[in-house]
Amino acid sequence: MTTKKENKTPISSDIKQNEAFLKDRLGIGVSFDVGVRKIFVLKKELQMYYCTGLCDSMYIIQIYREIMDMDHGHRAPGKVRDIIHNHLAHQQVELTDSLDEAVDRMLSGLIVIFLEGESEAFVIDVRSYPGRQPQEPDIEKVVRGSRDGYTENIIVNTALTRRRIRDERLRHEILQVGERSKTDICISYIQDVADPGLVKLIKDELSSIDIDGIPMADKTIEEFLVKQGWNPFPLVRYTERPDVAAQHLMEGHVIIITDTSPSVIITPTTFFHHVQHAEEYRQTPFIGAFLRWTRFAGMLASLLLVPLWLLIAVEPSLLNDTIDFIGPNKKTNIPLFVQIYLAEMGIDVLRMAAIHTPSALSTAMGLIAAVLIGQIAIDVGLFVPEVILYVSIAAIGSFATPSYELSIANKMIRLLLITLVMLFKVPGFVIGITVILIYMASVQNLNTPYLWPFLPFNAKAFMQVVVRIAVPRSNVRPSIVHPQNRHKQPTSGK
Repeated sequence: MTTKKENKTPISSDIKQNEAFLKDRLGIGVSFDVGVRKIFVLKKELQMYYCTGLCDSMYIIQIYREIMDMDHGHRAPGKVRDIIHNHLAHQQVELTDSLDEAVDRMLSGLIVIFLEGESEAFVIDVRSYPGRQPQEPDIEKVVRGSRDGYTENIIVNTALTRRRIRDERLRHEILQVGERSKTDICISYIQDVADPGLVKLIKDELSSIDIDGIPMADKTIEEFLVKQGWNPFPLVRYTERPDVAAQHLMEGHVIIITDTSPSVIITPTTFFHHVQHAEEYRQTPFIGAFLRWTRFAGMLASLLLVPLWLLIAVEPSLLNDTIDFIGPNKKTNIPLFVQIYLAEMGIDVLRMAAIHTPSALSTAMGLIAAVLIGQIAIDVGLFVPEVILYVSIAAIGSFATPSYELSIANKMIRLLLITLVMLFKVPGFVIGITVILIYMASVQNLNTPYLWPFLPFNAKAFMQVVVRIAVPRSNVRPSIVHPQNRHKQPTSGK
């Protein structure tokens, strides 16, 4: 494990000096959840430091029993350190000569054992973080597929990934971020597939983070990693599904796992990584393609339907006689664009209310929103029915977008286009679409063009975005991640 700053305070052979240092640093006697247990073994004092709630007490008790039983079978005080080392009944025992590292490890849930007369301490991993068991993520459900998902425990998350990729070249490198929080961050990649330059870039970016703490976990990491600024479009992809993360690892991506977060970051990603869903790969290629096209239609509706309808409503001459029924069938005293803004804001308020409403009351809230607010608002003339219809279709399209972050970004673009249509009509709509495409084409995400494979155009890769290709025919990794080994199936790729 690496940390941002170097640990310089050495462990003293005087155990009382170490005790005074740790008492001051850890607040022993003040904080109830940090403590020390002192015993004498083979005529030497032994101190074990622990953090209650992050350790497995049964492991600690077993280790103490092994140590205390040594008084009955050994009489060699000169070799106490080696004897204790051999009697620590645990698979992961390390040594440290730094008090700063000892403090960091202890506050991460490990126990640290100091021995009188020794300038090194034993560090034993007995972590048992509080948390839930793996379960299917709420926002990435599938009809067919695994029902396990990442949790808030980084150890469990790396194990879920390792279970799916039993390759000795899979690497899980861990470091700590945050001067105070010291949050564990894991960088996962396949050594002979991922681009070494990409891995180094991500390591350097994470190591350069200088902040007190990251209680918001992976979201804070994202802001330091990609420097998003005011760009509404998501530059990294989040997933809570181990199978999705494993698939991206085998394509050459790098995964960032942050302790306390149930989602992991996939890097680098383009715009089209956010429009795919695991369900498409759990069905036959034809059905998967149909689901993808349906999802694309919903996303386009969420982005363009309301601005187009408003444009037609304010410029009826754009319609020919066969479709002149499109548009508001009655007039109100409230301008259409104001109605649209109110409806859009109302849907956002309902969405936030649904998040904060207990499950037992959510059904009642939905009935109130649909019957009392929607229908009565139309009856009293606040909204024309078409506004409710098209805004609702756009909202459904947003819910069909696989990436929650992308659905919010699409909503921002939709509101921008509505504003431009209101101000400049047809020129505003055309210029708005053009400027947005040019802006997206100019975005670089970790040296990756955001609109690849559309811009720059790659026909084969773009076909895999449009159509769900069968796995046996998809035997080449995407070139955008610059994989060291291009072929997923070497025997067919030779």
